[in-house]
Amino acid sequence: MLKSKKVKRFLALLFFCFFIITFVFQAKKNTPEGLSPNILFASLSDSFLERENLIISKQSSYEPLPLFLVEKSSVVGIASPGIMSSQVLGASTGYGPTEGGVENEIKEYVVKERDTLSAIASQFNIKTDTIRWANEISGDGIQPGQELIILPTDGILHIIKRDETLGGIAQRHKGSIKEIVEFNNLANADDVFVGDIIIIPGGEKPTTPPRGSNLAVAQSFVCPTSTCRITQGLHYFNAIDFGEPCGSPIYAAASGTVQRVAYGWNGGAGNFLTILHNNGVVTMYGHIQSSLVSPGQYVSQGQQIALVGGQPGTLGAGISTGCHVHFDVRGGANPFAR
Repeated sequence: MLKSKKVKRFLALLFFCFFIITFVFQAKKNTPEGLSPNILFASLSDSFLERENLIISKQSSYEPLPLFLVEKSSVVGIASPGIMSSQVLGASTGYGPTEGGVENEIKEYVVKERDTLSAIASQFNIKTDTIRWANEISGDGIQPGQELIILPTDGILHIIKRDETLGGIAQRHKGSIKEIVEFNNLANADDVFVGDIIIIPGGEKPTTPPRGSNLAVAQSFVCPTSTCRITQGLHYFNAIDFGEPCGSPIYAAASGTVQRVAYGWNGGAGNFLTILHNNGVVTMYGHIQSSLVSPGQYVSQGQQIALVGGQPGTLGAGISTGCHVHFDVRGGANPFAR
């Protein structure tokens, strides 16, 4: 009797393996040219979520749930170990950070020995002026170890300030509203907030800076985490990383109004939220596990607003090597920069 049960279990396991292999083979065979089986599986997952009304917005760019073929015979998914909100669950659909095959992400480059500005520009297929403007460099002077912001196309980087419109920005930098909206994946010309970083394709640096372009005087900030342990110093964009275990609380550095809560890849920032403070400064909290606040909500200094994320392989981690919060300040000095 025992032997018979073992034979039945073996046959059942054999049948299951045969089913999986057949499914993967058929998926690969029936996948349209240029579309990987991984995308097909993501699409199946997407369809299921859509039927169950779990997708929050089909218009947003979300980080997909990674699905991998192992030894070409089985499928493995990597999911968040925590409890996911409906917004985070929605972030498991889509086609990743390079949707449409175009990578519109800003990169960071560390200058090496014997590097020149023209050689770096040639390497990334952009003009030297694009690098100069993004990094506020005059002339050709760069030093080994210097970190440079590299735009994905020729143009200029711009941070939205109070009372600015996309029309005024485009006119000042000799850009096109239509191209700005398309390149930055904006819903329309009004889909911008104070502190947003946008790229103006083909834009130029104006000869005279606009009024009020100086940095605002930073107000009193408190540390956004409990231990205030800095794991990475000043980096793009005007940011400091604070290391904490995933799921730890994140606090508002100062009082203000929540502007944006976004889930997904978001250029590598992962899930993030931004807060507009009363002096026009905006703080951004990246690689969060989940938000505890909503856009338009007023928060007090020190109020818990989110949970620490950033664990590689989890939804909304973005580009991250471990649990931490990416805290950057737009429109003012980062008080935690050493």
